[in-house]
Amino acid sequence: MIFMTIKTKKILVGALEYCDLPELGITNMPVRVDTGATTSSLHVDNIEEFVQDGKPWVRFDIHPDTHNVDAIVSTTARLTSKKTVKSSSADKERRVVIKTTFGLGGKKWKIKLTLTNRSSMSYLMLLGREAMKDRIIVDPSFDYIASKEI
Repeated sequence: MIFMTIKTKKILVGALEYCDLPELGITNMPVRVDTGATTSSLHVDNIEEFVQDGKPWVRFDIHPDTHNVDAIVSTTARLTSKKTVKSSSADKERRVVIKTTFGLGGKKWKIKLTLTNRSSMSYLMLLGREAMKDRIIVDPSFDYIASKEI
């Protein structure tokens, strides 16, 4: 057997973790870590675009607890852009993109997050490669590695 030791400041994560989205009022939300996805996405309802101080914003509802659909966090965020995303089933969807603080494993950084309907998915948030770049190493054989360190 060959073992390799890597000295790094990157966070070791499993296929599933708990994350925080403090600017959106969310803590300990389960997130699916997906190295096959380019962008990160969050399940939201009632997306409504509006203008505030001459800048585009978006208002939406988040269900942070997958076991309690009645729990809703209503929030707003600055709309960064819009992006066409192709799903694993090759469907294309135009999504709004926000930039927000993401917390995992005791560290925080800004990520771009697309807002969409993920109600048919097992996890309400998916963490894609763009958000992981230069910060995370994934071991898909485990779950909640970084979450246990907190």
